[in-house]
Amino acid sequence: MEDDFDFGDKVPPAVNRMGNVIRDADARGFNPGLIVLLVVGGLLLAFLAGNYALYMYAQKTLPPKKKKPVSKKKMKRERLKQGISAPGE
Repeated sequence: MEDDFDFGDKVPPAVNRMGNVIRDADARGFNPGLIVLLVVGGLLLAFLAGNYALYMYAQKTLPPKKKKPVSKKKMKRERLKQGISAPGE
């Protein structure tokens, strides 16, 4: 048969519906994996930058945390450790 072609190591060119040969430069598009990676990386970077900005804003604007009140029993115990006698004893 005369129609048998031997391409060997070569890949046959792609042909579109109109019969035109599509060259490699025309067939290349964006790599979907790269697009997904860039989108996810961009969202992660935006999330982290937003969290950092909120943290810095909160540090500047929020008042410092109040300490828990110390119970009378603990105050009495601390005074006894320091050698100061509690009044009434």
